[in-house]
Amino acid sequence: MTQKIAVLGAGKIGEALLSGMIRAGWPPSDLLVTARRPERAEELHIRHGVTAVGNAEAAKAADTLILAVKPQDMAALLDELAPHVPADRLVISAAAGIPTTFLEERLAEGTPVVRVMPNTPVLVDEGMSVISAGSHATEAHLLRTEEIFQPVGKTLRVPESQQDAATALSGSGPAYFYYLVEAMTDAGILLGLPRDKAHDLIVQAAIGASVMLRDSGEHPVKLREAVTSPAGTTISAIRELEKHGVRAALIAALEAARDRSRELASGDKG
Repeated sequence: MTQKIAVLGAGKIGEALLSGMIRAGWPPSDLLVTARRPERAEELHIRHGVTAVGNAEAAKAADTLILAVKPQDMAALLDELAPHVPADRLVISAAAGIPTTFLEERLAEGTPVVRVMPNTPVLVDEGMSVISAGSHATEAHLLRTEEIFQPVGKTLRVPESQQDAATALSGSGPAYFYYLVEAMTDAGILLGLPRDKAHDLIVQAAIGASVMLRDSGEHPVKLREAVTSPAGTTISAIRELEKHGVRAALIAALEAARDRSRELASGDKG
């Protein structure tokens, strides 16, 4: 942990990474940060003790660069960085839909690039970061990337060809759960519960179900069947879900998210 790491574009995800690395043992003196607004950079310095620098200085000084900017800002950032990034730097991209070739074509020949798709639960150390190697990234580069992202959740390696699918399931995944909780809360209100009580009931049910899925090792069908008594309340509800095509709607929604990720990768930002 003696190498310097720079987080370029430290929004919420970038700050979560900084905080996680510090908790995992990285000294703040080895962490650099850049931000578009000077007051944001100063805020990060005060809160975490990291050093705020410009993009060019970060590229020159850091051994690992984490590019945590929005996809539409990546091209301009790479244009600024390219003259200052030696080919032995590890460059990690956390921008949705941007393939490793996009970075490799704009950086020095042979620069190792790793693509990562984190999701927002990294903010509470329960994220999933999906990792793919570019054409010049080695096992050591992947291990380095995992070392950085593991303090804020789990990591999973996939071939880059599967990144768009992973983005649809994992990157966007938390939003689907929030949408479901919102709908179930409205249903609770319709059934006569106060909003706060409906919310608490659903959130705890979601937490409990998630822990059981993670820790039991059981297939979700088995866990669902354990709750579904013959001619009971649960099967009546599931019949309605099937009648309204909820399963098919979820599949179609994830296909749409995957397709949009592909469009972003091809340069369609509209």
